[in-house]
Amino acid sequence: MEKFLRDWRQDALNKHQYESAIFVGDKLLALTKNDKDAFWLAQVHFSTGNYTRALGFLLRQDLITRSPSCKYLAAHCYVKQSRFDDALNILGDKNPVHLITTSDSSRRKLLHASSNGYSGTRSGPGKSKLGARDIRIDRSEEREHEDASNIRFEAAMCYLRGLCYAKQNSFDRAKTCYKDAVRIDVQCFEAFDQLMKNSLMSPKEEWEFLDTLNFDTVTPFSPDGQEAAEFTRMLYVTRISKCTRAEEFDAAVETLSSHYNLASNPDILLAKAEGLYTHCDFRSALALTSQILERDPHNVAIIPLHVAVLHALSEKNALFLIAHDLADSAPSEPSTWLAVGVYYLTLSQQGHSNASGTSNKIPEARRYFSKASLMDPYFGPAWIGFAHTFALEGEHDQAISAYSTAARLFQGTHLPQLFLGMQNLCLSNFALAREYLSAAYELCKEDPLLLNEMGVLCYQEDRLPEAIRSFQLALELSSTFSPDSDLDTGADNAILTTKTNLAHALRRSGRYTEAVAFFDDILHLGGKDVDILATKGLVLLELDQPAEALAVLHQALAVNPQDPMATELLSRALSQLETTPAIGAEIEEEFAGVVGPKMREVLRDGGYRRNRRKNRTVEHEGSSSIADVSGMDDG
Repeated sequence: MEKFLRDWRQDALNKHQYESAIFVGDKLLALTKNDKDAFWLAQVHFSTGNYTRALGFLLRQDLITRSPSCKYLAAHCYVKQSRFDDALNILGDKNPVHLITTSDSSRRKLLHASSNGYSGTRSGPGKSKLGARDIRIDRSEEREHEDASNIRFEAAMCYLRGLCYAKQNSFDRAKTCYKDAVRIDVQCFEAFDQLMKNSLMSPKEEWEFLDTLNFDTVTPFSPDGQEAAEFTRMLYVTRISKCTRAEEFDAAVETLSSHYNLASNPDILLAKAEGLYTHCDFRSALALTSQILERDPHNVAIIPLHVAVLHALSEKNALFLIAHDLADSAPSEPSTWLAVGVYYLTLSQQGHSNASGTSNKIPEARRYFSKASLMDPYFGPAWIGFAHTFALEGEHDQAISAYSTAARLFQGTHLPQLFLGMQNLCLSNFALAREYLSAAYELCKEDPLLLNEMGVLCYQEDRLPEAIRSFQLALELSSTFSPDSDLDTGADNAILTTKTNLAHALRRSGRYTEAVAFFDDILHLGGKDVDILATKGLVLLELDQPAEALAVLHQALAVNPQDPMATELLSRALSQLETTPAIGAEIEEEFAGVVGPKMREVLRDGGYRRNRRKNRTVEHEGSSSIADVSGMDDG
């Protein structure tokens, strides 16, 4: 009878027929009085959203003190009701650290670092592996006495503690709980995802934490245990920061794609797109995010990155479509209102006003970013977008306040520090800007945007060699940088900005020829801006090429006929052109030295001949006159 009822209950659960499962489960519990059956019945109440009923059932049966699984479920009921203090009262404030195991490499490090522990008593020099094995056995003695399912529920309770502390803004305690949860049960992905998604650790800390995890506990007694452990580790590698150890990340993605047929898996594509976005390869990142949304249009996890890429490429039409679809299909998701806010922010930056009056959409963007952050106070992209609206209006103090909040909430990402540095650059607070940009560089050394801002700081402080090197590194890291690229085939405004900054730094360093080459490249990529054309004309004047400068300055005035700098430089070019020999001073001197003497001789000979012709003419005219006179006399 018990087997019949359990099968009936499971069949109802598989069909999501919760009333049937409750009806059958209640009868089964009356027959068995088993804690596991009681836990299953409470699970059904939880699945229907009846958290109060599930909690009351657990408390009446006094299951919390007897079963770790029921204790976990009761705390989860409190969390769902936002009663975090009550949840912590059930969970307690201490993690079962005696259940933690570490990887072999971490145990070996501990062995070498210990001076009076197992390394000195159990194993001598050269026997670190044996010592590590002894440490593992002694360390896991208490763990071996625990049931495997109980260990996993203990890890899950650590995860719930982390959630409660995070809701109370105690992020350091939350981070500790999440880390302990994963160390106790490496398959507790929820805790690992909270660490990565909320950027609670720096990229270096993330990799160090990953190295301490003991993936051998995944399937310790299975013949495929080693493969399963390595597979799990590679999956976790794809979730952590792309700013360091890029080779290991690429190897993990390649193995998962080729050996396990995960090349088109959304999580793998998302990981690759994040790496491309970090290196400013926006077109390639957009291709991957679009591929994910084509297969799964309601994949909410991809939305923040997708709208960020669309914003970077100024794809306002695509932003409008996705924001409209999300507002209809997922109005309860923070990512929906993030997409709406990004759309209005893009309109504001592009300045599509004219008669439509859509340029000043910053208040609308701020309102939707605020709505997203209210729905989820720990949604990082919403806080960054909210701060961007103040920065775009020139409200630097308020922007700094919003970026500071983001930096406090998301300590492991470099973006808030980067934007704080940019705001202080705008305020000419170079010391503070250097401090924030250096902090961002410690977190991520491969962001071209960060290197560009560091170059701007060096440029403003007249450290031109350092500025040039920073701009060059930014271009090297930008995977879209190509001398033959143009804006329609993948180049973007970030590349043009960095190239423009590099050209100006080269100009101020007196490297005019290189500067002209970069200005030509910028104009070829589509950056036909009056300032760029005027600056190129200035460099050509410095190279003593007024004719070429004159042509470039005419182009600048064709773009903006009232530009004062181009007008002044045009007058200067005309003045310089008047005093410049048509064939060049050096060539004229050489020509005069070779041809001058012969020309003077030719001119002298020509004058002698002209004098002789003149004399002959006078003589002829005199005789004619005389003849005429004599004729008249005879007459």
